[in-house]
Amino acid sequence: MTTIVKTRLLTPRNDNGDYNLSSPVFKYRLVLLANIIIIIPLGYIVRFSQGLNPAWLHDALGAVAYEIFWILLFAFLLPRVSLWRIAIAVCLATCALEFLQLWKPPFLQAIRATLPGRLVLGNTFVWTDFPVYFVGSFLGWLWVRFLKVKG
Repeated sequence: MTTIVKTRLLTPRNDNGDYNLSSPVFKYRLVLLANIIIIIPLGYIVRFSQGLNPAWLHDALGAVAYEIFWILLFAFLLPRVSLWRIAIAVCLATCALEFLQLWKPPFLQAIRATLPGRLVLGNTFVWTDFPVYFVGSFLGWLWVRFLKVKG
């Protein structure tokens, strides 16, 4: 019985094969999508605005928003994967990307010269980004957990 209930909760389709718009997974994904749409401009605003001083605060808040965005995105794409696994994977991936900034082959430099490449890969290795990634991943985990429990 629990398997049937669990499967129905995780499957966004009804018994006829049509999408079940009242499914908890569908509603959860809709909430995640709305939060992704909110975090993208919020992250850009805090990262690139000139209102906050000192300048490192822009970078730190932008990195937190970056972590939260990726956790929201992967929770949206992979709703069956546990949130703590997503948060840890995102944190490890962003730490790996930070280390990747030490490597400067021409093809990566060409990618980093574009705005999307700079936003995803970054361009300058900074040790102080690591604590921010951990905080951002934890806050992203809390954020999505709240959305899951609330929904």
